[in-house]
Formats: sequence, C-alpha cells, structure tokens
Amino acid sequence: MQLTILPNGLRVASREMPGLETAAVGLYAEAGSRHEPARINGIAHLFEHMVFKGAGGRSAREISEAIEDVGGELNAATDRDGTSFTAAVMAEHIPLGVELIADLVQRPHLEEGELAREKDVVLQELGEARDTPSDIIFDELWSAAFEDQPLGRPVLGDETSIAAIGVDDLAEWRESRFRAGGLALVAAGKVEHERLVDMAEARFGGAAGGRLEAPEPARFTGGARLVRAPSEQAHLTLAFAAPAQRDPDYFAARLFADIVGGGMSSRLFQQVREDRGLAYSVYAALQPYADTGILYAYAATARRQSASAAQLIEDVIAAASEDATPRELERVRTQSRAALLMSLESPWGQAHYVARQLAVHGRLVEPAEVIAELDAVTLDEVREAGRRMLAGPRARATIGLPAARAA
Repeated sequence: MQLTILPNGLRVASREMPGLETAAVGLYAEAGSRHEPARINGIAHLFEHMVFKGAGGRSAREISEAIEDVGGELNAATDRDGTSFTAAVMAEHIPLGVELIADLVQRPHLEEGELAREKDVVLQELGEARDTPSDIIFDELWSAAFEDQPLGRPVLGDETSIAAIGVDDLAEWRESRFRAGGLALVAAGKVEHERLVDMAEARFGGAAGGRLEAPEPARFTGGARLVRAPSEQAHLTLAFAAPAQRDPDYFAARLFADIVGGGMSSRLFQQVREDRGLAYSVYAALQPYADTGILYAYAATARRQSASAAQLIEDVIAAASEDATPRELERVRTQSRAALLMSLESPWGQAHYVARQLAVHGRLVEPAEVIAELDAVTLDEVREAGRRMLAGPRARATIGLPAARAA
C-alpha cells in the first residue's frame, strides 16, 4: 500500500495487485447523514443522486455512456459516516474513472428542474423502504438508540426534510463537506501509484483545502420504537452500546457479536432457528463508528411467536457473555481472518479496505496487523466485552407485533 498527501490535504492511496488487468477507484468523503443539519436531513443522499443528473458538461446519459462505452461501472453510496463515488474499469481507463468522479463532486450541474424530478425519485425510494420492514426497522432502531441525535436520523431523510432542500443547499453542502482535507482518492488493482497521484493533482489539486468539522459526538441513549404497520411477520431488533472502532476492546466486542449471531453456526441461528424454529432470519452484528458503536440483533418471526423469540434472543445474548467457549472463539476468529483475506482478493475489496483504514486510523494498516489484533483477543476479554455491553442501556424497535403484545 502507498499513500501520498497533496498540499491541499487530499489523501491519495493505492494498492497494486500484480496479475490483474482491472482496477477499482473511489473517492471517499466525510459527508454522511450524521453531518447534516436536521432541517435538511437526507441531503447527503440527495446530493449523491443529483450529481449523476449532470456534471462536468455531460448530461446524465453522457455520464452513463462515457463509463459504459469502456466496459466500466460507475456507482455511489451514502451512509451515516460518509459518501463514496466509485468506478470499476479496465486498467487503461483509470484516468476516465478519476475524471468522471472528479466531475461528479466538483462540477455538478445542480439544476432546479432535475432537483424536482430527483426528489420524486428519492420519495419513491423512501416509500419502497417503508414497504420493506426488514429495511426500515434499522432506521427505527438507530433512532431509538441515538435519540434526537444526528447519528439517529435516517440516511434517506423524510418528506418534510427532502422538500426543504434547495439547489443552494446542495451547493453549500458540496462546498462545506467535499473539501480536500475530508477526501481520500483510493485505487486498487492494476494501478501505478505515481500516475494516480498525477491524476489526483490534475483533477483535485485545486480543491479547497482544510480539515472538516467533526460531527456532533454520539451518545447511546437507549429507548424503544413500536411501528404499527401491517406486516406478515413481526420484525424484532435489540441493541446495546458497543465500543468505537478505535477502542481497545473493539475486536473482543466484534468477536462476541460473531459468536452470538455471525453465521449459521452462531448461537442465535442454532437456538432460535434450528432448535426452536422461531425465525427464518436471525443474526447479530456490531457496527462501529469513530466515537461509539452499536451491537444489534435482528429476527423476523411469526407474530404469534414474537414474545418467545424476543425472550430467547435476550437469553442467548446474556448466556454468551458468561459461557462463550474456546471452540466458538476460535471459529469466529478463523471466520474473521478468512473473510478479511478473501475480500482482499478483489480490487473492490482492497480499495474499500484501504479507504476504511484511512478513515479509522488515519494511516495505512497492513492486513497482518488486523489479523494480529484478532489473534491477540482472549476468551476472558470476549466475555468481559459482552458483559460490559449488556450492562448498559438498551434500544428496541419492532414492527408488526400483535396488538396485545404491542400494548
């Protein structure tokens, strides 16, 4: 891995993968929903949509044709922590990928007519999410876990906040959140670092410098959300405060989450689904952020069995904090190691890994260092991490509970 920082603060990182003829290139920005003012919640996601409607003198059609004419793919994604713009291309077309990404974030057209049409598209996306309980349940859970805080707001926003967003808001969002100090241009595959740096200087060298203001620190409050919506099943979630991504016990907490619900051999899958038949889908995971984290469990179950499923999930999580076994620890440790190494065999996996390490640690971290951290975790540390998380506040969100249970 190689890293160069331009004079304006833009980080340029690459990972050469010999033997490949393709590459993945992405721009990762500290521009997520937790950075938004409450009035215009959803602007990060809407901005991501809007830039594809026209940028750098190209129309939406011309942007699509430019990348697809060379067999490439252009995409973007927004989450609570940031926004990414990515391109997958043959190696000789890396310059085009960088050019298109640079145009999207630096030269978007942002026209009033397109904004009105794209708001309708986002509202359709919001409606689709609300029609999918297994999607919207997590917005409800985050809202309960981080009540009245930016981290608890939905990435998509809502009808009121989307309606409030104007072209001037989008332009201000771009100017404030896409400063060079909050950007990382990352490429992996058949890529030469020096050439990537030259492209970055040509396309981003004039971007405004300076670091970005940190988001409001998050505090896990706990709470409950009950959504009374028609649903064939009951959707149950339970969450606890967890370590942040740089906390000393992060890896122990992550392995605890995997023991609880990280696969078909996990306790939740075996006991809730296989032994009792209470749910088709059941799992647990840990989501870390820079300043906090959240351990959460999810299950979709028959409404008549929701009470039994909810109680069993709590019992399984509590038991794991006391009697997780050496065999379970070694299994999830091996799974984590294998998942990391397998993901790094693709340019996408390498680019994402490099970008994440820059975001988390501010430096390039070799995979061997991550594996060493995983290998150093003891069983006592895993159990203790579980007990600490379970000792704090809890958050719950449910959809489709029977009336008696909901009351």
